[in-house]
Amino acid sequence: MSVQAQWIGVDWGTSKLRAFAMEGDTLLATAQSDKGMARLVAGGFEAALLELVEGWLGDGPTDVIACGMVGARQGWVEAPYTAVPAPALAPKPVMVPNTDARIRVHVVPGLKQTKPADVMRGEETQIAGFLSRNPSWDGVLCLPGTHTKWAHVSADEVVSFRTFMTGELFSLLSKQSVLQHSVGEGWDDEAFAAGMDVTLSRPENLASELFGIRASDLLNATPSAVARSRLSGLLVGAELAASRPYWLGQQIAVIGEQRLSDVYAEALKAQGGWVTVVDCQDMTLAGLSAARNLLG
Repeated sequence: MSVQAQWIGVDWGTSKLRAFAMEGDTLLATAQSDKGMARLVAGGFEAALLELVEGWLGDGPTDVIACGMVGARQGWVEAPYTAVPAPALAPKPVMVPNTDARIRVHVVPGLKQTKPADVMRGEETQIAGFLSRNPSWDGVLCLPGTHTKWAHVSADEVVSFRTFMTGELFSLLSKQSVLQHSVGEGWDDEAFAAGMDVTLSRPENLASELFGIRASDLLNATPSAVARSRLSGLLVGAELAASRPYWLGQQIAVIGEQRLSDVYAEALKAQGGWVTVVDCQDMTLAGLSAARNLLG
């Protein structure tokens, strides 16, 4: 079935490009490729986009609202960061000049924090989407992923945020460290919970506990799924210990891929957190729609 989009939403990350054909707030179709920012050279963005969305275009220009690394200095057009505290979407998206006549591309700016230094691109759109669905919500948003974000939100603004490289550390340790010989596939809830408890209470023991995964394998033939789950638990526990000033006693919403969101939600609930899990694609589309409304 052919689809003609009223407008197109784009989530353009480092490794993936995802496009959404939209009619108002209704999702008509989706498409994705592995042509994220890291795989493209200057001048290659338009071709990568058209490869996905050309079949959705009509005779006149179609607005494309894009978020993520497409707005980085190495992206299609630089959309400068906005300093917090600020609304998640401020100022309005930056227009890409000299595009194919069939598209008008606008890129959502990211957010920055001067002290301590921190930045985000893409997550601000999910935050904006959440706030569009939950106006005047006050609390903390956790956006788990390769680089997990914790954002304090109040009065419809992002007040402050911190980034944790937990996902990237897990990938590096499980694939490129001595732990690669012990960590395999599968999952063990008890091993995750035990690892998380260790570093949540004593995060300074993280480096020693990490090597303990390898030692336990050598001496006790620990199953690889247990090793994987303990590694994840140790890293998430250390993150929760460091981010405690954000989430302790706060209303919390988790926005991310379902499996990972559930891991964080259960970990926070175990600490007495009031947690809601929301769908990240829904929040991205709601945020892109809110950004489109800023164009006037």
